[in-house]
Amino acid sequence: MKRRVLTQALLIGMVRVPAFAADPLPTMQETPSLVDRVKSGALPPVGKRIPEQPRIIERFAGGDGPGKHGGQLNMLISGSRDTRLMTVYTYTRLIVYDEKFQLHPDILESYEVKDGREFTLKLRAGHKWSDGHPFTTEDFRFFWEDVANNSDLSPSGPSVELLVDGQPPKVEIIDALTIRYSWAKPNPHFIESQARAAPLFLFRPAHYFKTLHGKYTPEDDILKLHKGSRWANVFRRQDAMYGNSNVDMPTLNPWVLTTLPPAQRFVFARNPYFHHIDQKGQQLPYIDDVIMTVAATNLIPAKAGFGEADLQSRYLSMRDYTFLQKSAKQSGIRVYLWESGSCSQLALYPNLTASDPEWRKLMRDVRFRRALSLAIDREDLNQSVYLGLAKPSNNTIMERSTLFKPEYATKWATYDPKLADKLLDEAGLNKRGSDGYRRLPDGRPATIVIEHSSEETEDTDALQLISEFWKKVGIKMVSKPQTRENFRLRAFSGDAIMTAFAGYVTAVPTVDTNPREFAPTMQGGLQWSRWGMYVESKGKQGETCDMPSACKMMDYLQEWETSTDASVRRKAWGEILAANADEVFSIGTVNGIRQPVVVGPKVHNVPKEGYHAWDPGGYIGLYQPDTFWIGQ
Repeated sequence: MKRRVLTQALLIGMVRVPAFAADPLPTMQETPSLVDRVKSGALPPVGKRIPEQPRIIERFAGGDGPGKHGGQLNMLISGSRDTRLMTVYTYTRLIVYDEKFQLHPDILESYEVKDGREFTLKLRAGHKWSDGHPFTTEDFRFFWEDVANNSDLSPSGPSVELLVDGQPPKVEIIDALTIRYSWAKPNPHFIESQARAAPLFLFRPAHYFKTLHGKYTPEDDILKLHKGSRWANVFRRQDAMYGNSNVDMPTLNPWVLTTLPPAQRFVFARNPYFHHIDQKGQQLPYIDDVIMTVAATNLIPAKAGFGEADLQSRYLSMRDYTFLQKSAKQSGIRVYLWESGSCSQLALYPNLTASDPEWRKLMRDVRFRRALSLAIDREDLNQSVYLGLAKPSNNTIMERSTLFKPEYATKWATYDPKLADKLLDEAGLNKRGSDGYRRLPDGRPATIVIEHSSEETEDTDALQLISEFWKKVGIKMVSKPQTRENFRLRAFSGDAIMTAFAGYVTAVPTVDTNPREFAPTMQGGLQWSRWGMYVESKGKQGETCDMPSACKMMDYLQEWETSTDASVRRKAWGEILAANADEVFSIGTVNGIRQPVVVGPKVHNVPKEGYHAWDPGGYIGLYQPDTFWIGQ
């Protein structure tokens, strides 16, 4: 019988989302590299290492079907901190997106959602941590009571995703495999927070962390074994659920770190208790070891081209494509071009909360913002900088999204310097100096200083070309590089009048994806950072939104957040995206550029075409790297 996966997550009423029907398991085959450990008694046989109902993988993104065990996969990283990429790439989560951006249980056997406010999570019986210890709701209880609500470890209390109107959930441990989180009102963030590239982890390996926690182990005993002035400092340092830098911490990921940082070469060995199997009865992952080798960032493209990486996308860009293709003739690598997931490869953010009153007034004039957008020849930009492989667009969602409408990408984004001239005149910039550039109403030159922190050649080239476009309509633009820290400080303080940065990351939303990135809710929103600061600090910092067209986005967001009805949420998304395009709160350039992905000649099941983005899916995580395998 074909197993059926349900793809719905947040609907009205009760929805139960199972991973698979309870079909009989295939006859299990022992992993060759683990046979000796099983024979010696160091490991139980595979049938006792997997859950009673493991996740059975039947679809393989690369089309190479079930693989075979063995081999190692080599990747290149820029430093010890990049061990966190294994958390991102392996994409082992309570709930995950698939390649069609539908949600499914992964670690969970199933979950139920009632009225968008009650979430019941069911674990897999017999699931174990990488050290063989049972994975149960005790790991969730420990996190909730002893980490999230411990003032030494979490001074600010639980994460914002766990608060609704400032109130935490009621957490009920139903039994060893079932836990329930409930709120008085819907929590639109909860499910989505579990499927992120950097998820909100709701659990910790309690049996391990109790040895580092002052409630369970005397502080003196902890400090005898670990450097630190307090037990809480030791705990935080060892808590590497995302950072993946603690060799002693058990994991649920397919591979386990075995190399103590810092190092030049990190080895991740297979997790003998991983919960995925294929329909032939082989426990995943197929590959025995993943090796991450540190290299200088500027040398990674060359090393990848020469075959020193079996799978590499990090630190590669389109400027490397020609070289990689030429190198492939000698090294045998394959170079795939995946679609890069970003609302805009480079976006410009007029600072609506700029400190300079004259510039603030101008930035808030929609005619000015529209004019700057109309003055950019995106087709020329695409051909000149991105080899014609991108799509001219506003800073908006991509065509892959079911919410996409063409006008979101094109409104006020078609090259029209004549209309741009007219709008600039209407906005009060109708006087020019002897140099041909427009003057502000107070007589100063209308020179826009665009501050950025990018070191990418394409970004520099794009900004230079945009300055030439704007010169034709009488606007002088100066590009000013900053350190990342100074860039943030100047943007958040209002000293920067315009910034250049990557576009929105919510590029392929579904109706159940939170649209808060498109509203002034976060300090990181560069066009309205001080309004976002006000929201995030609960009024203690920043400024309250006082621009009606921008404030309206908050109303649309609230419509989405307070409803569990798909039609209401879709309508709210449409209003947000339509307003985003019409008001030009940010100025997009192109999206859908290509991301080179180098694949070694012996690596199988990596798709030729893919979607490469931070969220959803963790770059390669959508395609389940535990299913990749090494052939001859």
